Amino acid sequence: MEQYIIRGGNPLAGEVNISGAKNAALGILAAAIMTDDTVLIENLPDVRDINVLLEAMESIGVKVERITRHAVMMNSENIGDVSVDYDYIKRIRASYYLIGALLGKYKKAEVPLPGGCNIGSRPIDLHIKGFRALGAKVDIRNGFIVAQADHLRGSHIFLDTVSVGATINIMMAASMAEGYTIIENCAREPHVVDVANFLNSMGANIKGAGTDVIRIRGVQKLHRTEYSVIPDQIEAGTFMFAAAATKGDITVKNVIPKHLEATTAKLLEIGCEVEEFDNAVRVVASKRLCSTNVKTLPYPGYPTDMQPQIGVALALAKGTSIVTESIFENRFKYMDELTRMGAVVRVEGNTAIITGVEKLSGARVSAPDLRAGAALVIAGLAADGITTIDDIVYIQRGYELFDEKLRSLGAEIEMVHSEKEAQKFRLRCG
Repeated sequence: MEQYIIRGGNPLAGEVNISGAKNAALGILAAAIMTDDTVLIENLPDVRDINVLLEAMESIGVKVERITRHAVMMNSENIGDVSVDYDYIKRIRASYYLIGALLGKYKKAEVPLPGGCNIGSRPIDLHIKGFRALGAKVDIRNGFIVAQADHLRGSHIFLDTVSVGATINIMMAASMAEGYTIIENCAREPHVVDVANFLNSMGANIKGAGTDVIRIRGVQKLHRTEYSVIPDQIEAGTFMFAAAATKGDITVKNVIPKHLEATTAKLLEIGCEVEEFDNAVRVVASKRLCSTNVKTLPYPGYPTDMQPQIGVALALAKGTSIVTESIFENRFKYMDELTRMGAVVRVEGNTAIITGVEKLSGARVSAPDLRAGAALVIAGLAADGITTIDDIVYIQRGYELFDEKLRSLGAEIEMVHSEKEAQKFRLRCG
């Protein structure tokens, strides 16, 4: 049993350093197997998703050497198997990036259908469409995606919907295809750009990442590189909303402020003060928050991964807010848990109507997924009394030292492993 136990009511204040972007790092690690040379990747977040992917890669013959907690050296010249074991993959969704990487380099891949958070349907039909357009034969057999090609050839591919995963996966495979590939209606997220930059640093020829059209001229071989992952915009946004919900004053450091523009805009709308620096953002909430409406959209719109965090802030705001989720259909599971803490919420399909309350109260709740779990931590920090959060394994998938970072800002939060430890915390907090 691992839980977070929280005594809320303290405004959070101080500085916090943001780790490397999990979503970028997952794609970059997969892409690193596309060269036989040794690759150094720095600014990796030390979170479960990253560590599980590294274990999966080691299982197929990738040599992984931890240089520091946040840096690895990788060499993939001795990959002996293009079939990845299900036990690793059932725990993380980004396993599917190994399909594009293995298919690009070895022209074959066998990877189990992915796991991860249950936040809704995330079909891989666009990935398969892209691989087939490049000349691969793709089947689903016994729970595995099996892709094979004698040759991959460049193609003109139009994605029916904007998909980060499909954009990255097709981009990787096309990097080592013969000829020229154009991918239209691409995802524009910062981690798509980061994976493209990483591939280019290994000798790929990718242009247009960050726009809705990516052009790729295939190359025969990729080479060694040293690369540092971008900061995590979702971790940064989570701490920014922690400041908002707790009436705090937090400076998030090691960030790229441009990546946070949609989050910053909503914080300003609900009454926070936001100050931007070259690589930091300060959020101050000195008065009660105001209501607003928000709709999740692909980048540069408001990110779906920041929807639960703003939902918690709006539960404490004056007035009624409407949150529309346009990306994942199961993203409102946390609302039931928030209601247990005193929030007034009505969910209708993909819309949540939130009537703000003065205070939330501590309760025992469960994290339904990664971002919702982090949002419930924020709710606990803002609430009166003690909050206990179960299923924190979801949160550990994507936040490095979350409780430690929060404690450095004045939060009363501990990870406990037994009821005895939880009782000690309660007694200590009075």
